[in-house]
Amino acid sequence: MVHAGAMSGSGNLMDFLDEPFPDVGTYEDFHTIDWLREKSRDTDRHRKITSKSKESVWEFIKSLLDAWSGWVVMLLIGLLAGTLAGVIDLAVDWMTDLKEGVCLSAFWYSHEQCCWTSNETTFEDRDKCPLWQKWSELLVNQSEIKTILSGFIIRGYLGKWTLLIKTVTLVLVVSSGLSLGKEGPLVHVACCCGNFFSSLFSKYSKNEGKRREVLSAAAAAGVSVAFGAPIGGVLFSLEEVSYYFPLKTLWRSFFAALVAAFTLRSINPFGNSRLVLFYVEYHTPWYMAELFPFILLGVFGGLWGTLFTRCNIAWCRRRKTTRLGKYPVLEVIVVTAITAIIAYPNPYTRQSTSELISELFNDCGALESSQLCDYINDPNMTRPVDDIPDRPAGVGVYTAMWQLALALIFKIVITIFTFGMKIPSGLFIPSMAVGAMAGRMVGIGVEQLAYHHHDWIIFRNWCRPGADCVTPGLYAMVGAAACLGGVTRMTVSLVVIMFELTGGLEYIVPLMAAAVTSKWVADAFGKEGIYEAHIHLNGYPFLDVKDEFTHRTLATDVMRPRRGEPPLSVLTQDSMTVEDVETLIKETDYNGFPVVVSRDSERLIGFAQRRELILAIKNARQRQEGIVSNSIMYFTEEPPELPANSPHPLKLRRILNLSPFTVTDHTPMETVVDIFRKLGLRQCLVTRSGRLLGIITKKDVLRHMAQMANQDPESIMFN
Repeated sequence: MVHAGAMSGSGNLMDFLDEPFPDVGTYEDFHTIDWLREKSRDTDRHRKITSKSKESVWEFIKSLLDAWSGWVVMLLIGLLAGTLAGVIDLAVDWMTDLKEGVCLSAFWYSHEQCCWTSNETTFEDRDKCPLWQKWSELLVNQSEIKTILSGFIIRGYLGKWTLLIKTVTLVLVVSSGLSLGKEGPLVHVACCCGNFFSSLFSKYSKNEGKRREVLSAAAAAGVSVAFGAPIGGVLFSLEEVSYYFPLKTLWRSFFAALVAAFTLRSINPFGNSRLVLFYVEYHTPWYMAELFPFILLGVFGGLWGTLFTRCNIAWCRRRKTTRLGKYPVLEVIVVTAITAIIAYPNPYTRQSTSELISELFNDCGALESSQLCDYINDPNMTRPVDDIPDRPAGVGVYTAMWQLALALIFKIVITIFTFGMKIPSGLFIPSMAVGAMAGRMVGIGVEQLAYHHHDWIIFRNWCRPGADCVTPGLYAMVGAAACLGGVTRMTVSLVVIMFELTGGLEYIVPLMAAAVTSKWVADAFGKEGIYEAHIHLNGYPFLDVKDEFTHRTLATDVMRPRRGEPPLSVLTQDSMTVEDVETLIKETDYNGFPVVVSRDSERLIGFAQRRELILAIKNARQRQEGIVSNSIMYFTEEPPELPANSPHPLKLRRILNLSPFTVTDHTPMETVVDIFRKLGLRQCLVTRSGRLLGIITKKDVLRHMAQMANQDPESIMFN
């Protein structure tokens, strides 16, 4: 018996894996990353850069570039996300108006821009101008109903083509009039930007954990340009999107959101020097007596969120389990046609949803021409334009109330069938529209009640005759927040987003009351928001940090193998051949294997990933001479003692994780679940006195949680 290291010329060959080889540390599609491993790799990378920075001026400059690369990526994300948002807003505005007519002087102008350039437009007819011609007037010289339909099918990822296709199709979908919004997809667009710029820097392209920090910041930039709410965007990423959110990501998210908002503001897509179409400012304070209708709107939002989530999930489940799912193009065409036919006669469903929300949010001033502002004016009134008192409703207001009621019913029904189709679709704007319509009707009702019965005890102390007491637009905003909160279960970030829309601190309490009430009501019927429900419908192995686990089970109850199952598949540190490992990989589909001293002792020494084993063996056969099927594989520092005529052994210590996370068999599952959540584990090993007993994966945890909740545990998989 001789030491393998004494064989001539074998030293360098056996240690070739001490140098990195292609694709090491990467993951297969639809696999969970190992957060602890990625964090450790980044720490090692940073330590090497710091050490080399002392060797020369060039290495010091490289270390500075590495340190600033994160901020450069955030700057690029903000610039591109803001630019794309501005382009999308301008294109949507133009294509929405293009359905009804065209500007004769410049076809690329929207209706509003066309009339800006006309010198013949009067104040009374400011919505009409000779330069803007409807298609019916241009072609047949009379009004008739004419609708343009459009739609596109897309499967979403984060690649460059996805970014391009998503940007274009988002314009088509939103301008088609479907009950969808662009705000949700804008987050996806921003994440595509983040993924693209991450690939330009090895610091992020080679570390999936660091890449996800960039994507968290990109999500914040997406919400920033979607709602004109940079702070709300950061909080949204923290509250709803991110699984791992360290402090430096918070600052970089804020920076990316700031740059994106600044870029969009520079483009000024709406021509109002604002970041969103429905920015509003109110001039009347709210009163304590109004908290009751605000809370009622919160109850409505919670009920709407529950109804929508259950009905939409039932419809999407039917789509997945029947032949309907095989014809996505036909489904889009049918839903678009139904939407167009039913929506066109009603002015509140004919216009784009963003314009509808803007009209519902607006306070009725002297310059408003909307039916919602058709009040009976006192001819002797000499009040300032921003302090118009409450007035009796005119015919236009009552007509608008009926139209809004019909529009509300239509929006509720059609959104259930539209969300989830194979098109870029956002739920923020349709949910806000439902709440805004309900809120505006409630607001008008309270306003008229206060005007005609100002002597009632509930109005006597704060609503004098001739005073501007109630702002219906504020009720629309509170209703929008309530319905959006009921569907998504957002709270803090939702209130901040709505607060940034209003530009004032005075209305935070009504928004908070409505958001909290809607969440309480919706949670009473089920803890899942629409996004969590879709995750569960698709069977994705997502461990939600909001889920609670209070059962008194132990790790031994969940670990595999269980009684009656085959023993755990393991690797030994120095006694298995290449052929043995290749056979084990071929016969199993596990993502990794524990490495033990021997099958007799079962003493744990580490964990090897399946993908890295495959890559290591493949590279060794290509690059190292003497590696054959009966070559011994070893994970120790020194090779085992082998006969002199033995083939070269293969050293794989470099790919071995020497510190896998372990728990004992008596660890409470409540603790195990908490560990998986907070550390983002992919798996943990179960030991007793250093001896390997089994393994617990994230899917095992999710299956156990489903079983404890009396659900089907086998639903936790990729469908």
